[in-house]
This record gives sequence, C-alpha cells and structure tokens, in this order.
Amino acid sequence: MKKFNKEIINGVTFVDGYLIVNKQYSLPKNYGNGLTEELQVAFFNMQNAALKENIELKIISGFRSYEHQKEVYESYLKIDSKESVDTYSAKPGHSEHQSGLAIDINKDDDSFIDTKEARWLDNNAYKYGFILRYPEGKSEITGYKYEPWHYRYVGKYLAKKLYNNGDWETIEEYFKI
Repeated sequence: MKKFNKEIINGVTFVDGYLIVNKQYSLPKNYGNGLTEELQVAFFNMQNAALKENIELKIISGFRSYEHQKEVYESYLKIDSKESVDTYSAKPGHSEHQSGLAIDINKDDDSFIDTKEARWLDNNAYKYGFILRYPEGKSEITGYKYEPWHYRYVGKYLAKKLYNNGDWETIEEYFKI
C-alpha cells in the first residue's frame, strides 16, 4: 500500500502536494482570493475543446470566500434541515470553492444530470486536469450527494488516475483519507 505524505502549511492540509479540503479538512478564514490561474487556463482549453463538439460550458460558480460560503450555508439552513443541507452544501471553511480550485459548470442542480454537457464533462474533463468531485454512488465517502456540475482542478496526472477509465475514484479513496 502506497504511503502518502501529509503536511499542514499555514493551516492548509496537503497530501502529496495536493490541497485537501472536505468535511474533515478545512481552510483558514482568510484563505483564497479567486480562481487559480492554472484552473482558468485549463477551463479555457476545455471550454474550447467542448465548443468544437457543439458543447457549451460556462462557470456559474467559482471562488467563494469564507464569508460568502457562510451566507450560502446559512441561507439553506433557513429552508432545509441541517442533516439535509450537509449533503449538498459545505460549511464555511470546508468548501472547495474557497480554494480557488473548484467550479460549478452550467447549472448547480439536478436538472444538469444526463445533459449532453454533463456526459461530455464526465468523459473528457480529466483530459484537462479536472475531476468530478462528487461522483454518483460515492456520497458515503465524500459526504455529499452526486453533483455532476462540480469539478475540481487537480492537474492532468491525478485527474487521469481518478478518472479510473470512467469509474471515478474520489480524492478520499485515492489518498485514503
């Protein structure tokens, strides 16, 4: 079994150099200031490739500050139970959007499931360094429901590994965290 190197730098957890943020690993309140340049370039390349196949991709949600995520999370708590909200919205400090490495593409609701755009992303996003962060059937592992619109930039090497020939593996599974 491969052993991974975990380190915490300025309150941010990295495993083998990859930033980790999920229900167990948080980011400091002041972390992040926008989408990373690497993500933006990769998305532009992916967007152009998709357009060649008449698939339109757009970022509908990118970077979210700690404070913005707090507002989002609290707004959901006003209309839904905490138990339910915790399956589709991250607590402040636990959102990948705060890292500048996560985006929601085209829609952020279940109407995106089974669209041609969702299928294209599922089959091609890894080629540009993106992973489907919350794959179908993995909610027991990630703590979040299936979100075919939520993609995380990890670079081409790790994305290809996690794509796993179409059977997406999660960051939690891969790094055994």
